[in-house]
Amino acid sequence: MLRLFRLLVLLTVWGGVSLGLALVFFTWDLPRPEAALVATRRPSVTLEAADGRLLATSGDLYGERVRLADLPAYVPGALMAVEDRRFRSHFGLDPIGLARAAVVNWRAGRVVQGGSTLTQQLAKNLFLTPERNMRRKVQEALLALWLESRFTKDQLLEIYLNRVYLGAGAYGVDAAARLYFGVPARKVTLWQAAILAGLPKAPSRYNPRAAPDAAIRRGTEVLEAMAAAGLITESRARQEAEKMTLPPRPSGDAGWFADWVQDDLAESFPGSGDLELRTTLDLKLQAVVEKRLDALLSGPGAAAHASQGAVLVLQASDGAVRAMVGGRDYRQSPFNRATTARRQPGSAFKPFVWLTALEQGLSPSSTVSDLPLNLGGWSPGNGRWRARGEVSLEDALAHSINTAAVRVLLVAGGAKPVAAVAERLGVHGRFSNDASLALGTAEVTLLDLVTGYAAFANGGLRVTPHGIARAEGSGRVLAVPLTAPQRVISAAHAGEMRRMLNAVVERGTGHAAAVRGQRVGGKTGTTQDFRDAWFVGIAGRWVIGIWLGNDNASPMDEVQGGGLPARLFRDIVEEMGG
Repeated sequence: MLRLFRLLVLLTVWGGVSLGLALVFFTWDLPRPEAALVATRRPSVTLEAADGRLLATSGDLYGERVRLADLPAYVPGALMAVEDRRFRSHFGLDPIGLARAAVVNWRAGRVVQGGSTLTQQLAKNLFLTPERNMRRKVQEALLALWLESRFTKDQLLEIYLNRVYLGAGAYGVDAAARLYFGVPARKVTLWQAAILAGLPKAPSRYNPRAAPDAAIRRGTEVLEAMAAAGLITESRARQEAEKMTLPPRPSGDAGWFADWVQDDLAESFPGSGDLELRTTLDLKLQAVVEKRLDALLSGPGAAAHASQGAVLVLQASDGAVRAMVGGRDYRQSPFNRATTARRQPGSAFKPFVWLTALEQGLSPSSTVSDLPLNLGGWSPGNGRWRARGEVSLEDALAHSINTAAVRVLLVAGGAKPVAAVAERLGVHGRFSNDASLALGTAEVTLLDLVTGYAAFANGGLRVTPHGIARAEGSGRVLAVPLTAPQRVISAAHAGEMRRMLNAVVERGTGHAAAVRGQRVGGKTGTTQDFRDAWFVGIAGRWVIGIWLGNDNASPMDEVQGGGLPARLFRDIVEEMGG
């Protein structure tokens, strides 16, 4: 008997030691729950299009803190129906749910169902890493018990609804409701609540913006679960499922614009925390540009070995960027060929040579020789142009005569004054310091080139391209750092340049850009071996720049600026309605 007693004592002692060691093992790095309840997150940036529609988000989005009493009953009801029907009755762990999940998983031969309660999910989301192992599950259970001892069921639901991650950077039902449906959580409909309740299972997979069909299927499952739980009738579940509709994302490839707008936010809005930015992007124009560029690259562009393109639509009066496409597919290549790629503009640079000549006293009717030219062994060619001897500056630009362009540059004082004029209008490039600059041997971006043309369109004012029209930070309106248009050339010279650019389209190399019933102007550009093809055009209040080529600078099949780019300009303007 004494021996048995000693054995029991030893077992009790060693059992206690083992239990103590186990508790130390499971709890030594357990986070302090009180500290972890304090929300920590990355500042969020919300971009809206010009009409207020959501364009993009980044960082962690939190909406207003919601109280259970302010929400429709079906919001928490949908969540409990699909995630934890016995939430109100269990103590943080659900033995029945665990047993049911174990049976289902055993029959399936794999993990197909979880037994975690909402309280366990809350513990994991608030306090623990995504790592999945026995130690983390034990910690999750311990924290769930702590939460149940500290808070009421309603309080736990409120914490969950305000803190749960619901995809696309949105934390909490209010942020998600505003992000996906444009309404606060207190105004969501039953079917919208079902979609939100379906997100915690797999926020990325059921994200309504990225996967609308999957989100609707999951929402239907939630409605069926609500009917099974007796919260709604089966007929009501079917009716609500039929109402489910999610609009497509506003723009397929506006990511280039979103990236560009966010490039220098820290400098523009230092220390502002969360930002809500109303941008200048016109979704209608953006959709037109995307569709037309894709059609061109998929059809005639592919046949001519043109694999990439970029299009920019700028409002000439103030520099607001209304549409931007930086390539063929943002998901495959986020590199922005409209703002970052530096390429030779070819003859699209010639207007800055002509403007320099005007400022030196020449006029559109002044004449220049188009005969062959030799400068130290360099002889620019004129393609198929037949020399006439003397031509007006207007005709020389309209027909893009290279020998005339070199002579105009020389009369204007050479490469340095021309480069200075281009810089004055907003074209920041790498300019060659020789006569080849007249033929566009500089390296510029499409954005800068379009910015330079804006002064020809608006009467002589330099504009600063921008994408933000209004900003709010932490609930207050912020000053947007915009540079007002500044006069950089005379109105008379701007008018003469506009007249000569119109001639390019009316009777010159840009005739393919002509728009029926509307007077438009522009300039073509083609680089050596057809590596780059450009058209920068002016139509009404817009300046539209187009580039076609290949990222590796391989030649296209005789694609010239007056061909596919000019036709794309025409198609865009016609669909835009001017």
